[in-house]
Parts: sequence; structure tokens; C-alpha cells
Amino acid sequence: MSVRINKRKIINDPVYGFINIPNDFIYDIIECPWFQRLRNIRQLGLTGLVYPGANHTRFQHALGALHLMSLALDTLKGKGVRISVEEEEAACLAILLHDIGHGPFSHALEKTIIEGVDHEDISLFLINRLNEVYGDKLALAIDILFGRYNRMFLHELISSQMDMDRLDYLRRDSFFTGVIEGLVSSDRIIRMLNVADDSLAVDEKGIYSIEKFLFARRLMYWQVYMHKAVVSAESMLVRLLNRARELAIDGKDVFATPALGFFLDTGLRKIDFAEDNPAAGLIAERFTSLDDSDILVSAKYWAGHGDKVLSNLAGRLVNRNLFAIELANAPFDEEKIAVLRKMVERDMGIDEAEARYFVYSGAVSNLPYSPEFHEIKILLKNGKADVISSVSDIFNHKFLSEKIIKYFLCYPKEYRQ
Repeated sequence: MSVRINKRKIINDPVYGFINIPNDFIYDIIECPWFQRLRNIRQLGLTGLVYPGANHTRFQHALGALHLMSLALDTLKGKGVRISVEEEEAACLAILLHDIGHGPFSHALEKTIIEGVDHEDISLFLINRLNEVYGDKLALAIDILFGRYNRMFLHELISSQMDMDRLDYLRRDSFFTGVIEGLVSSDRIIRMLNVADDSLAVDEKGIYSIEKFLFARRLMYWQVYMHKAVVSAESMLVRLLNRARELAIDGKDVFATPALGFFLDTGLRKIDFAEDNPAAGLIAERFTSLDDSDILVSAKYWAGHGDKVLSNLAGRLVNRNLFAIELANAPFDEEKIAVLRKMVERDMGIDEAEARYFVYSGAVSNLPYSPEFHEIKILLKNGKADVISSVSDIFNHKFLSEKIIKYFLCYPKEYRQ
């Protein structure tokens, strides 16, 4: 006797309360192992080393974005926007799967063991393979997600300067970090959504909520996403993985879980994630078995490795002995960097190339709003739509639309003067 499973589950989310799963197929996607893997991928990477509560996952974020997408589609339909059942399901699937290609600890893998491949490339790669498994039932979702469908507002709900992805992560990250400056009124913003000339727009009376949303995004970048201790920790992780890969390529014995070991030993490039690659199935299997635990377990082993660079970096990261970090408005003096590296060479007994793992500079930037990219449209009371940078006073002093660049210098704390 077959037993029908109730797939219309209700999930109790700490941010929004009860979240409904819209239909049976979306439930099946949520239950598939590739999506369940997101339970083990932290949304904010190593930010938990600064804000102890920031240990929420990309699984939670994806469900939250799905919830907001459902609310947004209901709002638009209530305002007379024609959206078919197929389009509604596809838009929900697209936002649900938008992060499926994320590797451990946010973007660390994109800068180390997978060269020139970002999470969007991997997401498309994985979703295409899921589409094969589910008999082309994700085809419309793929077109919407990557902007290939002829109704652009559906894509803008997923990827724009005011999408459901950003609305959820700002509110969720604010909640779990306790940084109240990032709190946004997602309910009000969604109720103000509309469509003008096939583009997503906001009713004029919602302009102040959008301004607050943009301010919140700017503040969250500097207080959370680019907090100097977070920058220090994530740059250390990048160098740790680079050193492990360097040793592995040189044939040195470097412990790694099977999933991580595959990527340490195999230098993957963008071309390897092409659909016609004979090894595509193996790459997908290996990548989808890789999560934060692979990095954490390996790092604990590396702390006892015979290589001075690998063991030192791993030990510092595991024990939260982060590098000191200085911020400046201009690049750091090369002579200062050279002096610090010489001190590290002398004290650790390493060469100049190895000292670069311990003393390095870089830059981070913050651009909360880009007038060149899908400007947010405001639907005026006269029925015409105009971009927010033209109708909002806050753009007069370029507070939001001017790119801010901060330069950083990292080095071991014992050399701080």
C-alpha cells in the first residue's frame, strides 16, 4: 500500500515565522541532497568569529528568499499583473536555487582551488544537471534566473538592486548578527512592489522604505560583511587553501577529506564546468559533497602539519588568532610591507615567497547602489516611472552611489607596533 507524503510542509523560520512550501515539486527540490547540502554552508562564512550569532546557513537564506518571492508574486498579482501558474512556480524555483553553487565559507573557494569560476557559473552547472534529472521541469526557472525569459521583472525579483535575495539576507544577517542598523522593512517594501514597462518598480509612497533599505545595505557592508576582523579571517582562509593546494600539487602529503582532496589535487577551471565535459558528472558529485565541515576538519589536521606556513596559518585560524589588520584610504607603502616580511622571514626561518603568506595587502570596496546597473524604478502617482536617483533627495550628495575603496594590510599581531 502506497502512502502519500504531505509535501505542503510549514517551516517555522526565526525571522518570518511560518513559511509555506508552495507545491509538491518545490518540496522535492528542497529535499534533494544537493539542496540539503546548503544546511552545511554558512551564509556569512567566518563572520561568526566576530559576531557569535552569525552561524545561520544558506539553506535558511534560500527558504527565506523563497518566502519573500511568494509574497512578492501575490502582491503583483493582486495589483493586476498577469503571472501564470508556470511562471510563479519557475520564479520560486529560481530564487530557491540561486545559491546552490556556493562553496564552503562563501567565496573562499572561488579565489583558491577553483580558478576563474564564480558561484553563478557553478549554480548554472548544477541546475542544468538537476533539470536533466527532473525531465526539463526546471527549464523556465533557468531562463528566469539567468535573465533569458522575456518578462524581465521576474528576473529582477531574483537579481537586481532590490531583489528578494538582498531583502532576505539583509534582514536575516541583521537578525543573527544583532546589528540592528541592517534591519529592513521587507513586508512594506514587498507591498509597494509593482511592474512598469515590464520592469520591477516601487509605488511612489514606498520610496522612503527603499532609501532605508539602501542605507541599511551600506551600513551592513562596513559593519558586518567588510568588518576588518572578517576581512582578516577570510583572507587568512584564502591563503591557507592556497598553501594546501600548492603543497598538494608539489606531491607533498596533505591531509584532506575526499571531497576537498579532489579539488586540491585537480586544478579546475571554468571550462571544466561545461555541460559537454565528459567528467561533468564526477565534478558535480564531488562539489556537492563539499561543505564547511571539509574545510574545518582539514584545517584542524593542518595545524599539526610539518610545513611551517600551513601549520601556522591553520593553527591561527582554528584558534582565532587572527592577523592584525590596518585600513587606509590609499595603498600601503611598499617599504613598510617589505620590512614586515623581512622580520617574518627572520623569526620564522622561511623564505621571501613564504613570508608573503603572512604579510600582504589588498583592497575592499563598497558600492551600495550602482546607477549603471538596473536602476530601481519608482512608479509615480501620475502613472509614469522614473529611476530613484532622479526622484530621491539622498542621491544629491552621492552618499549611496559613490564607490568607497579601503586598502588593508595584514600581518601577525606580534609585529604590531
